[in-house]
Amino acid sequence: MTVKRALLSGLTLIAVWLIGLDLLSSWNQPQVLSRIELYQSNLRLQASELQREDQNVMASKRALVEADPVKAALEQYQKAHQQTIQSLEQAQIAAATQDLDPDAARRSTEAELKLARLRDDLAVNLGLLQTAQADVAAALTTWKTAQKQIAQAQLPVNPKTQTQKEVLAVLVGLWSQPAQLLPEAEQTVRQALNGWFRDRALAQLYQLQQREDALQTLQATQQQAAQTAFESLAIISGIPVVSSLIGVGLLLFVIAQWFVQRKTALLAPETLPQWETPWDGEVIWQVLIFGFFLIGQLILPVVIGGLKQVGVLGFASANSEGQAAFILLNYVLLTVGSLGVLYWSIKPYLPLGGAWFRFNWGDRWWLWGIGGYFAALPLVIAISVINQKIWQGQGGSNPILPIALEERNNLAIIIFFVTATIAAPIFEEILFRGFLLSSLTRYFPTWGAIALSSLIFAIAHLSLSEVLPLTVLGMVLGFVYARSQNLLASMLLHGLWNSGTLLSLVILGAGQG
Repeated sequence: MTVKRALLSGLTLIAVWLIGLDLLSSWNQPQVLSRIELYQSNLRLQASELQREDQNVMASKRALVEADPVKAALEQYQKAHQQTIQSLEQAQIAAATQDLDPDAARRSTEAELKLARLRDDLAVNLGLLQTAQADVAAALTTWKTAQKQIAQAQLPVNPKTQTQKEVLAVLVGLWSQPAQLLPEAEQTVRQALNGWFRDRALAQLYQLQQREDALQTLQATQQQAAQTAFESLAIISGIPVVSSLIGVGLLLFVIAQWFVQRKTALLAPETLPQWETPWDGEVIWQVLIFGFFLIGQLILPVVIGGLKQVGVLGFASANSEGQAAFILLNYVLLTVGSLGVLYWSIKPYLPLGGAWFRFNWGDRWWLWGIGGYFAALPLVIAISVINQKIWQGQGGSNPILPIALEERNNLAIIIFFVTATIAAPIFEEILFRGFLLSSLTRYFPTWGAIALSSLIFAIAHLSLSEVLPLTVLGMVLGFVYARSQNLLASMLLHGLWNSGTLLSLVILGAGQG
């Protein structure tokens, strides 16, 4: 065995171990999909307050909002609250039974803290929903249990935890018999709560204070917020529905074509191209381990950690723009390093003929990209429904997604869009489609290469809950690339997918104000 193969073998074992740990650590992490569902419920609650004379608007409202939005939201919050409690208990048991190194212990504490905050945020809103269902006793029990859990928690106290303690005390006072109005209750409610939940607490406060003018002002602002929520719901519900219908039509067309034309159809395996790969499996192995794992999982974190310690990357934690810029910088460095290893690995075989790493602006690549996006949408939605049943809201998510969901800074959002819709598609399509998929056709039929490269692409995102949906998305990306033999097509599809996801998150997040 050569020195390079021995090094590759050792790094592969480390990679499998670390990737396995990352996937296992995502086991107890909540999916962003769960948060999205709750945010959609929040918007429906807000939109349900809309009162308009226009019958068309009210008919559209009834189509977007359930007949009893409070009951539907209550069921979702109860489920999410219980799942979060279970995840936190499992994380605490895992931390107590494992001998963790300092870095792993820090990550474990951070994960517990996030889950505890989420549990308490859910408890606050859950109690308000219970009051709307005239179950004040259940609401008081929910809030007092949360107060007890915060008091007993062996976790660091921070401003977020302090705010949770304060708003819980305010809510318990507002709905107790007799009521207890705490000083600065209004300021605490406005600081800690959003949307329908804030308005419900303020309405109770103003009623107890007998402030009719404040109630009237609140009702007016509720109508403005309800109109905005209604418009947001129309966008995030209407666009996916229309796009999915187009996608179903495209899928039915290609399936029907396959039944009619068989060996000459778009789906026919016989017509999919195969690349003439001049290098062997060791080069593929080398690029994945040296280029993706060594650079992304070992070298880059060490370099960035060192730069942070000496203050070079102080902007990374200064504010939301700094955090977004740091994520983009990290992705750019990963791209430069990984693609540098790729170039170094295949340099002896250059120049390459055929359709290798092809960027052709002259053909109809944009049709393949747009059509692939429409076709991918119903497929990924369908597999996501199954996936949700499997993971029950757990399994982790891409760390950018929850940040984008809660972000309010316009510059930070723009940087996130640049990262997700430009940087990520360029890097991932060159590596996973341009190199990996094409290289694997040396050993597998093209459909097999598409499937295997898609699975590796999904695992590389390090979230258990995303493996199935991203594998399906990767297969559509691979099919589009194989058919068009143009990286621009799969990059466009990838960019459209990421931008659609981010746009939905931004709209949902903006609607929580």
